[in-house]
Amino acid sequence: MDISVQVVRQTKRHTKAELEELSKERLIERIIQLESQNFQLKNIIQKVTGSKSNESGKSDSKKQRKFDFSKCHKRHILLRFYYLGWDYQGYASQEDSACTIEHHLFNALTRVCLIESRETSNYHRCGRTDKGVSAFHQVVSLDVRSKLAPERQLDPEALAEELDYCQLLNRVLPQDIRCVAWMPMVNPNYSARFDCKARTYRYFFPRGNLNAKAMSEACSYLVGSHDFRNLCKMDVGNGVVTFRRNIHYAFVRESLQDGADSSYDMLYFELRGKAFLWHQVRCIMAILILIGQGKEDPTVIKELLDVEKNPRKPQYSLANDIPLNLYECQFRNKGTFDPVLFDKNGPVPDFDDDDGMESELREWVHEEESLSRTISELQGLWASNMIKSSMCREMLRSLEETFAQKFADKSKILSQHSILLQGVQSKEYQPLMDRQKCVREHLIELDKY
Repeated sequence: MDISVQVVRQTKRHTKAELEELSKERLIERIIQLESQNFQLKNIIQKVTGSKSNESGKSDSKKQRKFDFSKCHKRHILLRFYYLGWDYQGYASQEDSACTIEHHLFNALTRVCLIESRETSNYHRCGRTDKGVSAFHQVVSLDVRSKLAPERQLDPEALAEELDYCQLLNRVLPQDIRCVAWMPMVNPNYSARFDCKARTYRYFFPRGNLNAKAMSEACSYLVGSHDFRNLCKMDVGNGVVTFRRNIHYAFVRESLQDGADSSYDMLYFELRGKAFLWHQVRCIMAILILIGQGKEDPTVIKELLDVEKNPRKPQYSLANDIPLNLYECQFRNKGTFDPVLFDKNGPVPDFDDDDGMESELREWVHEEESLSRTISELQGLWASNMIKSSMCREMLRSLEETFAQKFADKSKILSQHSILLQGVQSKEYQPLMDRQKCVREHLIELDKY
């Protein structure tokens, strides 16, 4: 019996009574239609998941055998890598997004069978950067698979036989995330988070018409132990109620000179400390920009750090996230982290400096092939962006010459730094300490501290 099938999209499901009223031919037609739709849906799912199956739903490819980690040796290492965070939602994994550095890192680690899972890897991260922020020197500690027996793992001559961890990971990581080096560890509990004694951040920015000397003066007031509640974003929801942090140093320096026009020079703000509050660096940079523009005096930093006189934070916009970079991490010679005594809800412990102790640290292991490939890839990325930058610079040079000729009585336009502050900027500037103050978040029992 020939049956012509017309695929019709149903707008509602049939009830049992409605189906009982249909003829045999109509029911057969309906079954064929549903099977066709089911087959189409399977094809769509296969494209999304990358799986292959035949019409029966069985896999055509051989089932991949699960890697047996019980037959492997393990070792504890530090892993150093860089990433350009401009297109990511931050470093830390998120339930509602796969677009994070940590997601891609663990995807790579499990894909090349260096770890079985995050939960069993004894994993700690040195820094947690926010959306858009990059890192040149991010470090994690974890247990990974090893080719060497435990008694040979710390033998320098045996390192050449070890797995090339960076090359394995770089083959499957996105191009803007690259493993640079790894370090063999003596202490199996050494923590990239708790045994890090200093973190250095750099914030890159164009000179424009910013007064770098005034910004440098303001940096001097940041050094030392201060309450930074007015120079951070409150994170009370995550248990942060102590805002005192110690800044080891802070300064503004030149990064790259333009040669023809100093307003196109690139500068950077650098500061170092053991730990930082949420958005602390970007809040500080936002105030430094206002100081550089001449809208605030450098001593406004001292005003903001005087929390007894100014217990509530004035409202101001954050500095842009793109120029911020976790530039360097320094580690203690001897690990102090104890997983038995660790309180995940407590503060990060602070220990005396251990420069006189016998070091548990070893040299970073760099593999020539992996490092040379990483340099080559990064040079390509640099060239691509530098070409775009050079084209823009030539266009600007021509337009600025035209503007100077046609409108000689007008001031030179210096807006290179205009993208550095987020939000809409008011035409009429209101001094920082005269602005509306935050109320609820900053009323946190000041006399405790």
